[in-house]
Amino acid sequence: MSDILALQLIFMVCATVAFGSSLRFLLRYLELRQQRRLPNIVDSLAERLEHIEQTVDATAIEVERISEANRFMSKLLAERNGPLTPASRPERVITPH
Repeated sequence: MSDILALQLIFMVCATVAFGSSLRFLLRYLELRQQRRLPNIVDSLAERLEHIEQTVDATAIEVERISEANRFMSKLLAERNGPLTPASRPERVITPH
C-alpha cells in the first residue's frame, strides 16, 4: 500500500471521528439549551393556569350569589301578589264603524 493511500485512509478515519464527535457535541448542547428554557415556560404556564383557576372559582361564586338573589326576589314577589286568580274576561263593547 502506498504512503499517500495510507495517509488518506488515516485522514478519513480521523475526519469521520471528528465529525461524529462534533455532531454529538452539538446535539448535547441543543438538549441542554432546551432543558434550561423549559422550566421558564412551565413556570409561566403554571402561573397562568393558577390565575385562570382563581378567576373561574370567583365567577362560580358570583353566579351562585346571583341565582340565590333571583330565587329570593321571585319568592318575595310571589308572596306579595298572593295567589294568582284567573282574570275575568272584560265585557264586550260594540263600537260603531
